[in-house]
Amino acid sequence: MSPRPVEVPSPPRTAAYKWGVVFMLWLVCFFNYADRQAIFAVFPRLKVEFGFSTVQLGLIGSAFMWVYALGSPVAGFVGDRLRRKDLVLGGCIFWSGVTVLTGRCTKLWHFVTVRALEGFGETFYFPASMSIISDYHGPRSRSRALAFHQSGVYAGTVVGSALGAWLAQRYGWRSGFYVFGSVGAVLALCLYASLREPQRGAAETVVKPTAPLRLTRADFAGILTPPVLLLMAVFVAANFVATIFLTWTPTFLVEKFHYSLAEAGLYGTAFIHLASAVAAPCGGWLADRARPRMPGARALVQALGLSAGSVAVVLVGTTRDPRTLMLVMTAFGFCKGLYDSNIFAALYDVVEPRARATAAGLMNTVGWGGGALGPFLVGWAAAHGRHSSEVHNMSEAIAWCGAVYLTGALLLVVAAALIARREVAGSA
Repeated sequence: MSPRPVEVPSPPRTAAYKWGVVFMLWLVCFFNYADRQAIFAVFPRLKVEFGFSTVQLGLIGSAFMWVYALGSPVAGFVGDRLRRKDLVLGGCIFWSGVTVLTGRCTKLWHFVTVRALEGFGETFYFPASMSIISDYHGPRSRSRALAFHQSGVYAGTVVGSALGAWLAQRYGWRSGFYVFGSVGAVLALCLYASLREPQRGAAETVVKPTAPLRLTRADFAGILTPPVLLLMAVFVAANFVATIFLTWTPTFLVEKFHYSLAEAGLYGTAFIHLASAVAAPCGGWLADRARPRMPGARALVQALGLSAGSVAVVLVGTTRDPRTLMLVMTAFGFCKGLYDSNIFAALYDVVEPRARATAAGLMNTVGWGGGALGPFLVGWAAAHGRHSSEVHNMSEAIAWCGAVYLTGALLLVVAAALIARREVAGSA
């Protein structure tokens, strides 16, 4: 007999506690992204100190994402079978320890190894945390809850890059990893007493008894429906662009616009991700308001973000004026936030509660597996492009990402139509 998922009686479902859970997970998400982003802010220092090429730096950036992607299906399936609270907080302690170890690296293989280990630790976070939030927030508030949680991604990215660069400039590049790793581990230990495990499916309007998820063809067929496959394909496109910006923006600003390391660490993330932090709750609110009247609304909000964002991406790569750059980076960030606000909310419109961690894990595998090619390909294009200057080659590669965004927008329109047909058929 296979083991059932570990469940406990649901905690009191007061509005304050439901949103308190989102805030607790927001804090963990903050360090999840601060830890993974800090290394990109010090790429210029690593390039000077260790003589790493752009291709080698791209390999360091992609190592995390490849392991993150490969481990996600396992993390998702485990998240549907075991207590998700332990996966979230135990993972935080593990990846925080690896972050501290990053400060001890001295060789290329050291950096590649710690980034791979960090990817392994962090891969357990999103499938489990998204599943927890979806069991506290039903269809009426799910987009807003997941969008608020998503703002932790942006805050962690900004602080990880800006503070990491500032600490590197003032105290050496290793100091940021010691700070972020230590504080993240302490946070996880503190939250063990406060975070409660909910029953699966507790937030649904109609709760249907279901058997535990198994690795059967029928279960996977129930998850990998046409709308889900389209959402995953779009996640590849969106992550391909996002990982390029996360990895190369600080270096891009230093080499093309001659910002200092600290300025590049701040400006390279603040304009994009603060705009995303504003846009994500707006996208969540808009989707929650529109969905009762417009089936497929969550995917349509995402399509709006990517279609408008495609123009901003082209301008980021082509402009030579620093003021224009900051303006279009802000526009790109706002559009990115509209897409990000409903990544998992749209997915959970077509995935049943018992399979949501698995679906999120598969989503991460496809999205980050494909997206991980972005930093490496831009590093390769910078070194081997048609221009004599690496920074001009990098600019051209970034501009072409606008076509990737536009393709994703078109796929989302198709996904929205399929989701709408499914919802209408289900209510008939």
